[in-house]
Amino acid sequence: MKKTLKHLLCAAAVIAAAAGTWAADKTTSGNPVFPGWYADPEAIIYGDTYWVYPTYSYPFDEQTFFDCFSSKDLVNWTKHEKILTNEEVKWARRAMWAPSVIQHKGKYYFFFAANDVHEGEIGGIGVAAADKPEGPYKDLLGKPLIGHIINGAQPIDQFVYKDTDGQIYMYYGGWRHCNVVRLNDKMTGLLPFKDGSFYKEITPEKYVEGPMIFKRNGKYYFMWSEGGWTGPDYCVAYAIADNPMGPFKRIEKILQRDENVGTGAGHHSVLNIPGTDDWYIVYHRHPLNDRNGNHRYTCIEKMEFDEQGHIKPVKITLEGVEARPLK
Repeated sequence: MKKTLKHLLCAAAVIAAAAGTWAADKTTSGNPVFPGWYADPEAIIYGDTYWVYPTYSYPFDEQTFFDCFSSKDLVNWTKHEKILTNEEVKWARRAMWAPSVIQHKGKYYFFFAANDVHEGEIGGIGVAAADKPEGPYKDLLGKPLIGHIINGAQPIDQFVYKDTDGQIYMYYGGWRHCNVVRLNDKMTGLLPFKDGSFYKEITPEKYVEGPMIFKRNGKYYFMWSEGGWTGPDYCVAYAIADNPMGPFKRIEKILQRDENVGTGAGHHSVLNIPGTDDWYIVYHRHPLNDRNGNHRYTCIEKMEFDEQGHIKPVKITLEGVEARPLK
């Protein structure tokens, strides 16, 4: 009976989300954490505030803008509408998705993919900038930063990472290939590696898309999504390496569907509470028994490690997480 009630509450939440209203048990975040169809969530902490930058999960021709969400406690969220649209990005006509964000030297940078580009077409990874986390963001280049197929990797699903030495990397790639590049200080171009090359392929076993990386206890944790994004078996796996270039040898899958909760759990990011070893994983999933591949919503769970430093399998929930103010 208890599980049935949870399912009814979850279904009600999804219906409320679609209607633009929201009612949840505010002792926890609930999953989804905010209303609407939103996928590929990029989570980051700026100061005393949590931010999530997701994809607006609708058909490609309607996917022409970005909203974002902010929270002081992971439970109560504020929506910031249309922080970047294709009216600003003149070369983007459709399929704007999978943002990645970073603050650098007083500016906020917003990376995105557009146009579901294939060879010979205009599109790929773009970059915009703003003076505030909520924008408005302005296109920096007037063209894609990366607009060609390199090493078989479609230029999508970029993740921007500033290492502890200050070097900024970008990991990206669809079509089962992943590249890493170095970004210049103004986020307007690429820097060469020591051997003169600009692109390094680092594709691990079973990689499909959605790369991201973080550092813990001197080790680099590289994570990615496997399976098809519209299907129930979408999931997240990871590897650990001693440096940001790998090699990355797949360890195991740590986020996947639960037939009693939701399916297609993937394309994620992580949050680490500053000064602690407390971690959260922010991801999207499909509602149970919903066959529409665009019906994805954003969720959050605790992420923990074992004594060897391996990531423990994450249990997806309806409840989400308890409130966690940053100050």
